[in-house]
Amino acid sequence: MTQSVVVQVGQCGNQVGCRFWDLALREHANVNKKGIYDEALSSFFRNVDTRAVGHKLYGCQYRENIVEKLRKAAEHCECLQCFFIIHSMGGGTGSGLGTFVLKLLEDEFPEVYRFVTSVYPSGEDDVITSPYNSVLAMKELNEHADCVLPIENKSLFDIVNKINQMANSGKLGSTVKQNSLVTSSAGSAKTVQEKPFDAMNNILANLLLNLTSSARFEGSLNMDLNEISMNLVPFPRLHYLVSSLTPLYTLADVNVPSRRLDQMFSDAFSRDHQLIQADPKHSLYLACALLVRGNVQVSDLRRNIERLKPSLHFVSWNQEGWKTGLCSVPPVGHSHSLLALANNTCVKPTFIELKDRFMKLYKKKAHLHHYLHVDGMEQNCFSEAISSLSDLIEEYNELDATKGGPRTDPSRLKIVV
Repeated sequence: MTQSVVVQVGQCGNQVGCRFWDLALREHANVNKKGIYDEALSSFFRNVDTRAVGHKLYGCQYRENIVEKLRKAAEHCECLQCFFIIHSMGGGTGSGLGTFVLKLLEDEFPEVYRFVTSVYPSGEDDVITSPYNSVLAMKELNEHADCVLPIENKSLFDIVNKINQMANSGKLGSTVKQNSLVTSSAGSAKTVQEKPFDAMNNILANLLLNLTSSARFEGSLNMDLNEISMNLVPFPRLHYLVSSLTPLYTLADVNVPSRRLDQMFSDAFSRDHQLIQADPKHSLYLACALLVRGNVQVSDLRRNIERLKPSLHFVSWNQEGWKTGLCSVPPVGHSHSLLALANNTCVKPTFIELKDRFMKLYKKKAHLHHYLHVDGMEQNCFSEAISSLSDLIEEYNELDATKGGPRTDPSRLKIVV
């Protein structure tokens, strides 16, 4: 059995991580009725607490302590599959120390894949310097991550609002369990008042539950996490995957008719279910993965892929760029669920907006002095970071320029009779 090490950095990373562990433990408790600390549980859960802040300053200062804790965590794994890093881009700790740890992992464990869940700030972010932090972090993600799942605060906020409106208006009727929404911690052992970001963090926790389900439970078509990077990242720098999650609420009826199952696949490609402000259906796909949980057959997967393919634009050289995974154990309270991961050029507007916000500050050299007094932090760090982001955007532009071109079939062997 393969194992992963989860590294939570900063306030956002730790809050999301706490939600993930809470929900994951409930999931295993639901499956393992006897309450035995079994092999699957012992291989997956081990808590390592790491505290420090900053990239240049505290990252270097506590480097050896961090490396020691990472090595100890890795030593407990018989078959270390990957590292998960959870952090935010806008704040100093998540972006700075988070990307420092990412580089550290590459140096110390170069053969182990590095998956990063990065929470991107919205335009109304309360951290004035978040564009600086985010662009500096982007350079590190470009160079040292294998896969990045960019998540936007604005998208999470919109999803939570939509779910709450539907639940409170009664429009969902008797088909939904009101107290078991994906955004709720109902059933948790905790009885404390929920915080404003808890609902948003729960969505991210559910994303991670789906992503790691194949490593924790059996399935007829389990997907190794390394297969995601292998199949969805054709070019090293273009490793940003757009994620969508469905269903976003818990159904009361566990006997799912096929039409509702088909709707789940349709939802995964609609704008309302994307965890960034993007519309992949009208952009260019490099590849797509579908991670399904529950009583779903391979035939259901194939049928829905064939149904959706005509409406999706894939690059000409990868028309069959689908990767699928089936895990037999559904999330608690669900009969089935789907996580779609798309390598799609629709991430480009997020990066362009980030670049624009950065340049508004950088042209005036506003707030730069807060960074430049730190040893090792020079102004060329900023120019290199924005150059790295501009190059990434240009790579997506070049791909978008091929959209709408002829779909070239691979040349076939001609036999002369």
